[in-house]
Amino acid sequence: MRLFATGLLLAMAVAFIVLRRFGGEHPTWGYAIAFTEAAMVGGLADWFAVTALFRRPLGLPIPHTAIIPVNKNRIADSMATFLRDNFLTPQVVARRVTGFNFAGAAGGFLSDPGRGGQSRIRAGAANLVADVLESLDPERLGNQVRAGLARQLERVEIAPLLGQMLSAAIADGRHRPLIEGAIRWAGEALESNEEIVRSMIRERAHSLLRLTGLDSRIANSVLDGLYKLLAEMIVQPDHPLKAKVEQMLQDLADRLVSDPETRERIESAKREMIANPAVGQWWQSVWERLRRKLIDAARSPATALGGQLTTMLGELGGALREDPRLQSQINRFARRTLVGVTARYGDEIVRLVSETVKRWDARTVSDRIEGAVGRDLQFIRINGTLVGGLFGVCIHAVDQLL
Repeated sequence: MRLFATGLLLAMAVAFIVLRRFGGEHPTWGYAIAFTEAAMVGGLADWFAVTALFRRPLGLPIPHTAIIPVNKNRIADSMATFLRDNFLTPQVVARRVTGFNFAGAAGGFLSDPGRGGQSRIRAGAANLVADVLESLDPERLGNQVRAGLARQLERVEIAPLLGQMLSAAIADGRHRPLIEGAIRWAGEALESNEEIVRSMIRERAHSLLRLTGLDSRIANSVLDGLYKLLAEMIVQPDHPLKAKVEQMLQDLADRLVSDPETRERIESAKREMIANPAVGQWWQSVWERLRRKLIDAARSPATALGGQLTTMLGELGGALREDPRLQSQINRFARRTLVGVTARYGDEIVRLVSETVKRWDARTVSDRIEGAVGRDLQFIRINGTLVGGLFGVCIHAVDQLL
């Protein structure tokens, strides 16, 4: 556009010279010369005006030229003031967002399965999760997570919690399946190790008993008695030995809650477990496997992670679109947040804009503003050339009439 405007001005100059050099006596020559002459004046005047905004015309130090570079700081302050007064005051923000249904718009977007944006959100969220997990140092992150868990465990006294859980389990009868499972396990262990029990009894029997063979009968009697005892404990719900075990568990629960010595032993065992290097190595391996599975799930669109994200986004969109109460709460929160951010950070944003523009050099400011509006500025030059020529014709016509 700059070349076109300059070419039009040069064309008027060439036409003026040609007309003056080869013009005849016909009246139309006068109108043509008047048009080209006035067009040159209009084009030159508008070229000077447009150029004076951004630089010195022909490099000459003419007063009131290079207006934008000279007044760069004042322009920056004016832009910041305009931004603050028209966009970044709490009153303006509150007025503009009043009546806007943020939650409904978001809900309609998320719940519409035909929108491609939902899949882009899902893919973006999954890729973001994978990128974050891959960018972090696995060993350092694992150590940080482990240290965080260790700090939380150190703050929690687990003995009272264990005691309360055990008391609640006994009160609800949830301990009985565990006791029965322990009894069955004891029976299976005894059956698998009968020969070891027989050998122990024979080794401790008197030599006379071994000579008479009574040691084997005693071993069989002991084993039969143990099997019978275990079977009775399973069959009889109110077996005395079961009641004894329940009482022992209740006593343990009471000591975990109220006995300082028991609580200290549990805390000491907890600290030793936390400080054990084997536990740290185990957690590191667990964390690395979990991290790799999360990365693979996030990278693969066919995994459950993608489907779960889609389902969750759809459910969230449906709730936002159909629940007026939820919409009201979220919209109120969004308006308060926007107004609060404006009140708290509006001046900082304005200052950032002003300081950024002030830090630009004069050439940068001129180039950016001229690049934004330069096409229209060149139209001013073109219009000035043409309109100037028309006014020249009008002036020439008035001169001929007078």
